[in-house]
Amino acid sequence: MRYTPHTSAEIAAMLRAIGAESVDALLAHVPEALRARASLAALPGGMDERAMRAELAALAARNRADGLAFLGAGAYPHFIPAAVEQIAGRAEFATAYTPYQPEVSQGTLQATFEFQSAIAALTGMEVANAGMYDGATAAAEAVLMTQRLRPGRPLILVARALHPHYRQVIATYLAGIKDVELVEVPYGPDGATPLPTAEQLRRASCLVLGYPNVFGVVEDLTRAAEVVHGEDCLLVSATAEALALALLRTPGAAGVDVAIAEGQSLGLPLGYGGPGLGLFASRERFVRSLPGRLVGETVDVHGRRGYVLTLATREQHIRRERATSNICTNQGLCAVQVVVYLSLLGRHGLASVAERNLRGAHALAERLRGVGTLRFSGPYFNELVLSLPDARRRWQHALGQGIVAGLPLGDWYPELEDTLLLCATELHDAAAMDRLAAALGADAAASAARAGDRA
Repeated sequence: MRYTPHTSAEIAAMLRAIGAESVDALLAHVPEALRARASLAALPGGMDERAMRAELAALAARNRADGLAFLGAGAYPHFIPAAVEQIAGRAEFATAYTPYQPEVSQGTLQATFEFQSAIAALTGMEVANAGMYDGATAAAEAVLMTQRLRPGRPLILVARALHPHYRQVIATYLAGIKDVELVEVPYGPDGATPLPTAEQLRRASCLVLGYPNVFGVVEDLTRAAEVVHGEDCLLVSATAEALALALLRTPGAAGVDVAIAEGQSLGLPLGYGGPGLGLFASRERFVRSLPGRLVGETVDVHGRRGYVLTLATREQHIRRERATSNICTNQGLCAVQVVVYLSLLGRHGLASVAERNLRGAHALAERLRGVGTLRFSGPYFNELVLSLPDARRRWQHALGQGIVAGLPLGDWYPELEDTLLLCATELHDAAAMDRLAAALGADAAASAARAGDRA
């Protein structure tokens, strides 16, 4: 592989094109303390294998083995059958990067085709692409897609109840586009999103709703689709917890135009924020504006089944001006793991797991009835928002007992300072819920009060 560094003139030309005065100015948004720590000069010296093992063992020993987390907020703990990683780790899937001569890689293409088929069925949509980086970037790509489909409409309407990370990535994608305005639609007292006015919709290319939203509340997509389509606007649904789609009405059945989701909860383990897998599906009539690529099934001259790269709309395959995105991977290994998980559980198995999540979240709400109250009245799946006095101090008290009592929502929504976003999945049994209720209960309130007195 060649390494061809840029000349000073080339660097200056690129900086002028993006409007930055210098490389330092380009990185100015990164906090100074982080930039100072990024120097390689401060790295410690190397270790031999024995010393390295001892160092890693000491670090691992600092982890608590009895911890308990009721944390979702975009990444969800679920049981993954051992067969998922065993099958996905087979040699034929070990090198799953985008093949440059795709038809030679029939195994990879078939796995991708099966993945697309599974995601189309899960979302109820007509076509699904071969995978995106994660749910947040898939949401941003969906917004760009609606701009291609509805040119001349400068408004992007995004629910404030959409996950904040998704909203931030959408804003980042739109930052370099002129004459496009991003407007957030506030949530209502039930936690759902009231529909924008007809005047707003007539100027907008799309409305983006969480399904469920960041509060766990299930938005009424059917009603939204009716209103949005009445003004020739497009509806995008964004699902951070893809398991919910096994139980809720599918976005396709509700009339959604583009359905995106994060696939992590479908057989991918939690790993300090990754890896994720973006799911992207739409109506077939929009296929030419779809980002990424599509694998199709066909037959050869002898009538044998085969798979081909049917549509590839990134710059590497077609002329730059016709490209719909610059996505450079189909998240191959993650996609294989997701399709193996979905295949093992099947339609009924996946619905059964989703039902356990639904029952678990409502059982958790019942156990916490004496501790706090539900902040929102809207229907919810496996996440809920609990209002309680001294929420942050009680959260800290629970953390001291090895329990992550969800997410203090005040970090994302200042008006929800005394609330916790809690998640219950099939991994949380009755004993775990009782531990949480006790950690947030009377003892926690007394501890929080004492902490307040000391402060």
